[in-house]
Amino acid sequence: MADPTTRYFTGRFVRTDLDCVGEHADPASAPEAMLVENGRITAIGSRDEVPAPAHAERVDLGEGWAVPGLIEPHGHPSESAQLLGEGVIDIRPVTVESADAVWQGIRAALAADPRPARVLANGWDPLLQRGLVPPTIDELDAVAGETPLVIVHNSLHSAYFNTAAAREAGIDRDTPDPAGASYGRTAAGGLSGVAYEAAAVMRIAGPVLGAAQAQLPQRMAAHLADLRGRGITTIADLTWTEDLGPLLAGLHAEGRLPARVRGYEMSRPGARATAPLDNGDAWVRQVGAKVWSDGSPWVGNIAASFPYLDNAVTRALGLEPGHVGRANYTTEQLIDIGAQYAGEGWQLACHSHGDVAVASTLDAYEELIGRFGLRDHRFRIEHCGLMTPAQFRRAAELGVTVSLFVDHITYWGDVLVDDLFGERGSAWADAGAAFAAGHRATFHNDGTVTPCEPLRNMAVAETRTSRTGRRLDGGTGVTRLDALRAHTSNAAWQLRSEHEVGALRPGLLADFAVVDVDPCRADAETLGAARVLATAVDGLLDGH
Repeated sequence: MADPTTRYFTGRFVRTDLDCVGEHADPASAPEAMLVENGRITAIGSRDEVPAPAHAERVDLGEGWAVPGLIEPHGHPSESAQLLGEGVIDIRPVTVESADAVWQGIRAALAADPRPARVLANGWDPLLQRGLVPPTIDELDAVAGETPLVIVHNSLHSAYFNTAAAREAGIDRDTPDPAGASYGRTAAGGLSGVAYEAAAVMRIAGPVLGAAQAQLPQRMAAHLADLRGRGITTIADLTWTEDLGPLLAGLHAEGRLPARVRGYEMSRPGARATAPLDNGDAWVRQVGAKVWSDGSPWVGNIAASFPYLDNAVTRALGLEPGHVGRANYTTEQLIDIGAQYAGEGWQLACHSHGDVAVASTLDAYEELIGRFGLRDHRFRIEHCGLMTPAQFRRAAELGVTVSLFVDHITYWGDVLVDDLFGERGSAWADAGAAFAAGHRATFHNDGTVTPCEPLRNMAVAETRTSRTGRRLDGGTGVTRLDALRAHTSNAAWQLRSEHEVGALRPGLLADFAVVDVDPCRADAETLGAARVLATAVDGLLDGH
């Protein structure tokens, strides 16, 4: 009789912890059998090397290729579960292409019968939905009247709101700006109807997200199940709050948690971590704190050493000629905030896009590393939009690791060069420079900003090609092996989980995805369009 705790898998397995694409890598020598006991891999190799125990449940993976479970090292599943679910108007450019369609969706929601108590739209993007211009609070009042209306920018770094939404959130002309964030003001000092950066956006959107927050357990389970269907077995949540640990642990206890989660608690001045450093388990664990240096390129507030271009596009964003973005915090403030967590041993992950912001982040990290005598800190820089080769090298020397938002190239590659930064934009998210500097770099999709498709990330990191076929040749592409490791073993290491996941190796948990192409030898375009046929966590396989 088969033992359900012992499974013998046969198929084609990809060992990304070894050189699966080197000149000596022979497809015929790829592992073809894997033994899993109590959720852990105990052996992998040829069928002769790994014979099937008589009591094992046998599982044939068919014609696909099994790769280590894909890891999203910078996601926002708790935020995505709220913003992508029922009751939120999805106006993201991946679903709505035109400015007219954006406003049609918003007006239709407001005109519903019965009239909604409040309306939230997510995904405003004037760079891809040409014709959108920043609405004033008076214009939104005219559209929505006394119904609270909040429109969240696709970057999640700003939101527009009407007077009713401000009133419901308890915000008026005398409300002070949160640390590292702000509310737009008119010349007369009143609210202009825009919130910038996380603290301000979260406050204005809080009341309209109330219903989604009340349904968060169900919405999280559904969202994580969708991610698992994409081959993702572990995801980091960089909008982690103290209530998420118990919520996710409860889902796991009920058998309703489809994927592993690693949390980065959102930092704030004067705060401390809300969990002990030793917490959680292989399913749910808080591993660090999220910090912000600057903002979003699409909003105009990344801290760079040069100005944005002056053209119709940037003026439509509200940027004056010669506009240069500024950081949210000074280096000294970053040090003060980081010290609240680094001194206790927490990993830091700092959002930094512009070269000035990156320099400030590295200065802050260097101070913290020296102050606390840190060794294996694995401090992170997130997104790395305009990070230079020299800065990648400096980061590596400090033991700082990087996670790049390479999918920006897919959607906004043309925009970065033609509309925002000129030729400087062609070096955006230079993953090749990161690997050349010796980094165990990773790639990510950043929650709702772009669809969570790690296989496409691997492809675009190689080709640096936008949706229109334009190659951003100011940076360098990566090798296939580095691309695969970015979403597997490197990501596991970056999340301090390399002892649990990230490779198909004896002793690790049996997390893997089965894809319909050979990920080591398919061309980049084929890899980017590959389908996930099945996903396993702890050796439990779901078919898709």
